[in-house]
Amino acid sequence: MSNEMNWMRRKFLQVSSLLGAGVLLGDAASAQHEHHQAPKTDKKNGKTAAPERDHQQALRQAKQPPGGNAPVITPDLPKLEYKMENGVKVFNLTAEVVECELMPKTHMGSARKMNAWGYNGSVPGPMIEVNEGDRVRVVFTNKLPEPTTIHWHGLEIPIEMDGTPYISQPMVEPGGMFIYEFTVNQNGTFFYHSHGAMQEMMGMIGLFVIHPKVPHTPRVDKDYAFVLQEWALLPNNNTPNTLAMEFNWLTMNGKAAPATTPLIIKQGERVRIRLVNLGMDHHPIHLHGAQFYVTGTEGGRIPESAWYPGNTVLVGVAQARDVEFEAKYVGDWMLHCHLPHHMMNQMVSMVGPMMMSHGSGLQTGKGMEEGMGIVRQGNALSEDLGPGFGRGMGMTTEEKNVSNALGAQSGELYACPMHPEVASDKPGKCPKCGMALVKKQLSGVALTEAEKKKAPGYPQDMMMIVDDDVAKPETYGLAPGWTASMMGMMTLVRVLPEDKYNDVMARVKAGKTERPPSTPEHKHGG
Repeated sequence: MSNEMNWMRRKFLQVSSLLGAGVLLGDAASAQHEHHQAPKTDKKNGKTAAPERDHQQALRQAKQPPGGNAPVITPDLPKLEYKMENGVKVFNLTAEVVECELMPKTHMGSARKMNAWGYNGSVPGPMIEVNEGDRVRVVFTNKLPEPTTIHWHGLEIPIEMDGTPYISQPMVEPGGMFIYEFTVNQNGTFFYHSHGAMQEMMGMIGLFVIHPKVPHTPRVDKDYAFVLQEWALLPNNNTPNTLAMEFNWLTMNGKAAPATTPLIIKQGERVRIRLVNLGMDHHPIHLHGAQFYVTGTEGGRIPESAWYPGNTVLVGVAQARDVEFEAKYVGDWMLHCHLPHHMMNQMVSMVGPMMMSHGSGLQTGKGMEEGMGIVRQGNALSEDLGPGFGRGMGMTTEEKNVSNALGAQSGELYACPMHPEVASDKPGKCPKCGMALVKKQLSGVALTEAEKKKAPGYPQDMMMIVDDDVAKPETYGLAPGWTASMMGMMTLVRVLPEDKYNDVMARVKAGKTERPPSTPEHKHGG
C-alpha cells in the first residue's frame, strides 16, 4: 500500500471515529463562538447571516489568562472557542457562504450587505487564539459549493497539514471534512486562509494568534488584532467581483468606517495592534497622536534591537505587522490606511472624461478589458481606446460624464469688494456703490454654488454625518459629526482619562447606547 493511501486511510479513520463518538457537529458547528449569537442559515439560498455584534465581546476577550499574556481583542469579530480532549485543543471550523453587513442602514440609505465566503458565519473568520506548545486539532467542514482547503500561513507544521491543494492534501469536497492536527512551536501573529486565489478574494481568511510561553517585555495592557480586506462591489450587486483590480469598499475586521468599533484605551496603557493583510493592495496604516515601534511580523517577534519607530507601517499583501506604543495623549485618534482611495466608501468612477481646454481629454475608470488591451470593436488607435486614468470596476455600460471641470467653460468672474453678492462675468462697476468690480480668485471660499461649479475639480470630498445610525457604547462622548471624517479602512483609537474610560467601559458592559445630543447637518465638499 502506498504512503498516500496509508495517509488517506488514517484521515478516513479519524473522521469515522469522530462520527462514532458524536463529536461531529451539524449546523451548530457554525456557532462555536461562545457568547455570540448563532449564525442563522437561510434555507432558501443556503447563506449564513453573520451574528449580530455582542457589545460585551471586548470585555470577555479582555479577561486576563494565566501566564500574564494580555488576551487579543478583535473588534467586530468573534473568537473561536475550543474543547479540551485528552490534552488537545479541538476547534470546529466550517467554510460557508455568509451574508455580512459592511455598513448598517442609515438615514442616507440602505445597509451595504455582501454575499461573501467565510468561516462559522463570519467574514473574516473567527480568531483562533492558542499558546506556544499547544496541541491543536481543527475539525474542518466544507459547506461551500466547491472544493477548498485551509492553509496555516506562517506556521511550521508537517507538510500533510499545510493545506496546499493536491501537493500536501486532497481537496475537501463540498460536504466533506478534513482534520488538521499539529503542535504550535512558534509565537506571534499568523493567519489561516483558503489556498484558492479567488476564494481568498471572497473573504476566506481568519486570525491565528499564538501567545509566547514567556510573555514579551515590556508587557502590553491591551492587545488588538485586525484583518485588512478590500472588495469590489458593483452597483446593485452584493457579490464581490473577484476579478476586479480596483476596490470600492475597504474593511477592518469586516466593517467599513464609520461602522468599525473604536478601541477604548486608558491613558498610560501600553498597547499592541496586530495587522494582517490578504488582498490585492498593500496598506500604509497610519496612527494619529502617537509614535509606535514595529515589534513583529508574520515571522514572529522582532528582536528589540531591531525595532524601529514610526507612525505609519506598510502592511504588504500576505504580511502581518505588530506595532506597540504607549497611550500618552488623550484624544480620539484615527487609525487608517493612508491610500486616499482607501479612505472612502462606495467609490465608483463618475468624473470622466477629464476635460481639457479644448473640451476633451483622458478618460477615467476604464474597464478590465481596455486595461488589458483587448479590442472588441473599432481599431486599436480609435479615440475610445486612448489613454486613460486608472482602472474601472468592470462596469459594462458607458459611464456618464458628470464632470464639473472648468476646462471647457469660458468666462471670468468679477465681484464688488464691498458687495460680494454683486457679480458679473465681465469687468464693470458696482451698481450699489460705484466701485470697480474685481476679478475673483476661484478658491471656493464664500462662493455661491454656481461659482463653486466653475472651480476646476469641484466637487471632491463629500462628508456625510451618520452619528446616530452607527452609535454604540464605544462611540459615547465622541464629538458631534465625528462620522464625517470616517470612511473606508479606518477606526478610532480612543485614549481616555481614567474617569471617562471607566464611564465608557461601564456603558460597554451594560450594552448601553445613547444617541448623540445633537448632530450637525451633513455638508458636501466645497
